[in-house]
Amino acid sequence: MTDIWLTNTKTRQKEKFAPIDPDNVRMYVCGPTVYDRAHIGNARPVIVFDVLYRLLRHVYGPDHVTYVRNFTDVDDKINARAAESGRSIKEITNETTQWYLDDMREVGAMDPDQMPRATDYIGAMITMIEGLIANGHAYAAEGHVLFAVESYKDYGALSGRSIDDMIAGARVEVAPYKRNPMDFVLWKPSTDDLPGWDSPWGRGRPGWHIECSAMSYELLGETFDIHGGGNDLMFPHHENEIAQSCCAHEGAGFAKVWLHNEMLQVEGKKMSKSLGNFFTVRDLLDGHDGLPGVPGEVIRFVFLSTHYRKPMDWTAEKAEQAKATLKKWRKTTDGVEAGEPAPEVISALADDLNTAGAIAELHKLYEALRNVSANDDLSLNILNVPDRILQRFADVPPSKFLVALKAEVLASANLLGLLTPELGGWEATGVDLTAYADQLFALRQSAMETKDFSSVDAMKTALLDAGVEVRMSKTGVELEPGPKFDAAKLEGLL
Repeated sequence: MTDIWLTNTKTRQKEKFAPIDPDNVRMYVCGPTVYDRAHIGNARPVIVFDVLYRLLRHVYGPDHVTYVRNFTDVDDKINARAAESGRSIKEITNETTQWYLDDMREVGAMDPDQMPRATDYIGAMITMIEGLIANGHAYAAEGHVLFAVESYKDYGALSGRSIDDMIAGARVEVAPYKRNPMDFVLWKPSTDDLPGWDSPWGRGRPGWHIECSAMSYELLGETFDIHGGGNDLMFPHHENEIAQSCCAHEGAGFAKVWLHNEMLQVEGKKMSKSLGNFFTVRDLLDGHDGLPGVPGEVIRFVFLSTHYRKPMDWTAEKAEQAKATLKKWRKTTDGVEAGEPAPEVISALADDLNTAGAIAELHKLYEALRNVSANDDLSLNILNVPDRILQRFADVPPSKFLVALKAEVLASANLLGLLTPELGGWEATGVDLTAYADQLFALRQSAMETKDFSSVDAMKTALLDAGVEVRMSKTGVELEPGPKFDAAKLEGLL
């Protein structure tokens, strides 16, 4: 079985992943608060943990992995949106939940096994809060219930901060009913115009942090394998989750492994509305500010080209490069059934989810395909393929070698959520360069007889100047629009 190594935020070390129960590998990832469209930064953890989900399913089997990602559908931001729009809270949360699912599916994310809504687990939250009060870790005050931070000695261990540091660096709500400024809300009162549920402390609603502790307990148990999210959630959300969960279930460890992805930038700058570089996933998919839409598969490729623990920079140039690469890969694997993923790709993903390394291996596999298909003599060209690939296909007849290698490329890409049927179709809308390829091939055939290649060189130079990628062999000419393709520069070439 493949060994998976993950960098555990909790221990600050890369560790060999050892599931509590290999027959039931469990992962929880914090989901969205559903009051508006998801911005592109929200998509990064979705794509990152979708790849981890695919890897776990590949290693342990699809029936032995449970992935939970929640929806926060009770929150003050939702209440404010309802008040300003005049729409009902349920209408807003239902609509934005579906928006989120549609957008994430368009960037290739599989639906988790469970997608609980916070409002369906209010009873479980109340039960957990009652237990925290009973064992001295929480207290009721003026209709609120607060977690007593000082009652949990390991508070701050995940983020590596002391309580004094956390007070200095956080927006701590000052309230007279708090025993400690860092104590956080588990339950708060609701007025008649706000959502509320009956509780031992009066009509009210839960604080943000308690929902994930209650839902993960109900769906995954006291202790589970992996908890993930963006590093902006490390404090206070994940820190508070750990405190209340460990105190509610003393002796249990809550999550064994904590994974956090770094944040996203746009064209080298932090994304913000004031800078005009704040985009939703839907903005990118459909196009915005006069710019054309970006296919979901291209968005996914760009995101996966950077390791999850490094800041990711979204740029238009990267999107164009990704588009050109995916077009070539899709054309090469068209009509092939996926085989087994290449060991090099699996190894890269198993090494702390190194998606950038896995993509680099896919580039190498594609180059091997080009070596095989470059000339007529297939058996001769196999000699140009790396030995590690030849060894894997030692029992494959030369006549079937190319198809087998294509099947491996496709399966490897699928493991990353790329080249899937669901994400296809966009690449077929590009410019048709067939006539230019035929013309260049005809010029080359003529030049082979006359030994005058000046016309071939002239047309090839013109194509390259127009941003076309040119590949010539004895069997034909392949042309692909590159990242800087300019159709206007093709005028007059035919």
